[in-house]
Amino acid sequence: MKLANRVLALTPSSTLAITAKAKALKEQGEDVIGLGAGEPDFNTPQHILDAAVESMTKGYTKYTPSAGLPALKQAIIAKFEKDQGLTYKPNEIIVANGAKHALYTLFQVLLNDGDEVIIPTPYWVSYPEQVKLAGGVPVYIEGHEHNHFKITPEQLQQAITEKTKAVIINTPSNPTGVLYTADELRELGKVCLEKNILIVSDEIYEKLVYFGAKHVSIAQLSPELKEQTIIINGVSKSHSMTGWRIGYAAGNKEVIEAMTNLASHSTSNPTTTAQYAAIAAYNGPQEPVEEMRKAFEERLDIIYDQLVAIPGFTCVKPQGAFYLYPNVKQAAEIAGFTSVDAFVEALLEEAKVAVVPGSGFGTPDNIRLSYATSLDQLEKAVQRMDQFMKERL
Repeated sequence: MKLANRVLALTPSSTLAITAKAKALKEQGEDVIGLGAGEPDFNTPQHILDAAVESMTKGYTKYTPSAGLPALKQAIIAKFEKDQGLTYKPNEIIVANGAKHALYTLFQVLLNDGDEVIIPTPYWVSYPEQVKLAGGVPVYIEGHEHNHFKITPEQLQQAITEKTKAVIINTPSNPTGVLYTADELRELGKVCLEKNILIVSDEIYEKLVYFGAKHVSIAQLSPELKEQTIIINGVSKSHSMTGWRIGYAAGNKEVIEAMTNLASHSTSNPTTTAQYAAIAAYNGPQEPVEEMRKAFEERLDIIYDQLVAIPGFTCVKPQGAFYLYPNVKQAAEIAGFTSVDAFVEALLEEAKVAVVPGSGFGTPDNIRLSYATSLDQLEKAVQRMDQFMKERL
């Protein structure tokens, strides 16, 4: 049977591929340390679990409005007001089955065939694929490592054509963990306003920032930028709720209405129980969020110095998310490999450490390591990689 062209053009997820291979080795009895995870290693906080159980026992197990429960929208509105000083109305918010689904739905209602979306590299693996599925064309701007992987206003200006519909800004970033400052966002925003380009601001890691850094949403910098921005966020990373699949989009009411109409014919509504859990996540105590953030900060502080001491490894120190994104091109060459992808394969097979090759994020000289695992496992993994390299010097 012939498949649709739209899926034939998709590139498989590199993060899922390495995770599957690591899992297969573990099932064969190998002592593999997996650093490919894109989710916190903490359980969902207890008060959120309790709220989910309570909702089920009360019989709240039916359909909800396609755009989400009114009470959840109000919790999201209160969160925006508290954290960014942003004011939204219920018809400017849609709750989706995860932030990934919110992005997917946004591109489906936004893009016509041939419309261009500017994507800075390194990028989260699903951005280009979602753009292509909507008939759009990904246009890449290189975030240079010497500029902490951030794009400049000049680069953005040069990439815009008459077909440009939107630009994606992800801060804190997956895979690099870097944050844009308010001034940097303001300058990028000026270009978007001048050229009437929609800003898709992916802020899913906003609560996970370290060493005194501060997350800034480009939408909070001016009323004009707020109107020009669709914010994508959710509870997955902030409250360790990846499997609950609750994300949302906030912005222009016409865009949100179109997304709601599409959702009504695709998913009907986000899972009801998960919505009640998300209400508890935002309305309940936030101490678990801070405890998790502190744990990640401590791990990063310890493991970063050990990582950059490995021969051939260099790394921009992240300020957010839970990833390290070292450049290992020199390490791969020292070890006798023709590509970082081959280097990653050898790390898994010989050192029994699973990392994600940067080729999946648009930068083939890097690898992504998640520190969303115990410090003990992290230190063992770094020791194994260090030994792997020293045996080849």
